[in-house]
Amino acid sequence: MNSDFPSPLFILAAPRSFTSLLCAMLGQHPQAYGVPELNLFVADTVDMMTDAMRAIRQQRLHGLLRTVAQLYSGEQSLRSLEMARRWVLNRNHCNTGDVYRELCCQVAPRRIFDKSPLYVANSTQYLKRINETFPDAYYIHLVRHPKSQGRSMMNISEGLMAILGNSFDCSTVPPTIDPQYWWYDIQLNILEFLKNIKPSHQMFLRGEDVLNDPKFYFEEISRWLGFDWNESILEVMLRPQDSPYACLGPYSAHYGNDPNFLKSPMFKQRSKSDRPQAVDSLEGPLPWRSDGKDLTVDVVRIAKEFGYE
Repeated sequence: MNSDFPSPLFILAAPRSFTSLLCAMLGQHPQAYGVPELNLFVADTVDMMTDAMRAIRQQRLHGLLRTVAQLYSGEQSLRSLEMARRWVLNRNHCNTGDVYRELCCQVAPRRIFDKSPLYVANSTQYLKRINETFPDAYYIHLVRHPKSQGRSMMNISEGLMAILGNSFDCSTVPPTIDPQYWWYDIQLNILEFLKNIKPSHQMFLRGEDVLNDPKFYFEEISRWLGFDWNESILEVMLRPQDSPYACLGPYSAHYGNDPNFLKSPMFKQRSKSDRPQAVDSLEGPLPWRSDGKDLTVDVVRIAKEFGYE
């Protein structure tokens, strides 16, 4: 742990794996600070990062802008977001790790919780940059069943997220959009990276389990991090809608989190009797394919290692 601030915690997961909801809930702990997707570690310097987020990718800056506006002005208004843009511009030639440390100092003594899916999307390059900056960081490897995650991916703009992730079955002509391939690649990236992280600084969680029993898992996470724990803290964590980032921002920085979460950020806990008895099976045809194909052998293998059936 840095003497000036606690090293952050990063939630490593494929998109559409409950990351926005869980980060907001965990970030409500009095000793934590849940942020939107900062995406700082996609480049070595701030100007390289912002250059990679021009045009259609500019939404990837929204989380950072909203965070700076909130932390340094106490609100997210058009005026404070303009200030945030100047704040970022003034650090154009700074190392992104140094800028991240600055944010950590600003929220100290609380610990930043970050869930930027971009960090695990393509390779371990961004993750290595995180580890070089924060060798004592904590990591939660969060997973979701490959079928329900894939179905969720395909429900967004007819599979646009899978297309942007280059998730195709190239054995067909033409190639078929299939999110399971990206799910698989992301899990490999995370597992490879975590091989070099101290076991005491990583935790594996299935998103479905956490949402079905948040009391048990939130206490487990709090104890793991050395956080305080009581029923009052649990009640606070069950209200993700109280996060300043659990809503759409002004038009110049709308997002920073999953749009569906931003429109409906409340957690609706179901009693055990209300939970569905049937869960997705690793067997059988995929709902997003018309050719009757199912999950690949490799996807099934890793999913079984995660405890899915």
